Amino acid sequence: MESFFTFLEKRVADCSSLLCVGLDPHVSDLPAPNAEGALRFCLDLVERTAPYAAAFKANAAFFEQFGAAGWAALQQVISAVNERSQRLGSRIPVILDAKRGDIASTAEAYARSAFHALGAHAITLSPYLGSDSVAPFLADPEKGAFLLCKTSNPGAGDLQDLEVGGSGEPLYLAVARLAESWNTRNNVGLVVGATQPEAMARVRAAAPGLWFLAPGVGAQGGELEAALQAGLRADGKGLLLPVSRSISRAPDPGKAAARLRDEIVTIAYRLQH
Repeated sequence: MESFFTFLEKRVADCSSLLCVGLDPHVSDLPAPNAEGALRFCLDLVERTAPYAAAFKANAAFFEQFGAAGWAALQQVISAVNERSQRLGSRIPVILDAKRGDIASTAEAYARSAFHALGAHAITLSPYLGSDSVAPFLADPEKGAFLLCKTSNPGAGDLQDLEVGGSGEPLYLAVARLAESWNTRNNVGLVVGATQPEAMARVRAAAPGLWFLAPGVGAQGGELEAALQAGLRADGKGLLLPVSRSISRAPDPGKAAARLRDEIVTIAYRLQH
């Protein structure tokens, strides 16, 4: 049976890319400040960048701010990615950036919402409530979950850097080791910010086999080569780099995505040889 990460790796091979294009319809960027504007913005971005995208990451908040119409727009965007995938002959996964985390019964409902109602292929989760809060999202091997581990925001260290159990290790490394143990269906990954390459290298050592979703390159100040050097697996894979504003706000988002895809490939090849 195919797992989420075998699905992702097929797409990575098809498009020679580790680029994840962010679908973040900021109101200031939209042709109209409503759900229809968000839809038009994202459909255009998908059309222009799909050939270079290993995945798309849709940020739920930027759709939810428009209420039910925004939720419907998100469904249409995910459907458009699936249609574009069919035209390309290569399935492109959509990661729902929702950062869910709740008790098991509620998690089951969130999983149905993300995977069945919306049609997303993977989701970001908070692991703070433990294994039973994550399990409903992992029941189907073809659906993936990226657990928040070492995030890119300034306040990340408030909790994530706390020492765990007298071990001398920070909490984020404990999360990485737990994620390795929960990855029995090859559908668990980690969110590890590209803004802190030293921490990313420690997470890679703790979880050598997992895929990382590594936001922070571009507008948040993360340095591309440092992130690739810290986060790539030994096989030159395992690192998905979400980029939103640097692409969507470029004069030509398609050309911007192509340039970034090529830069990632060039650096990754150099680091591996």
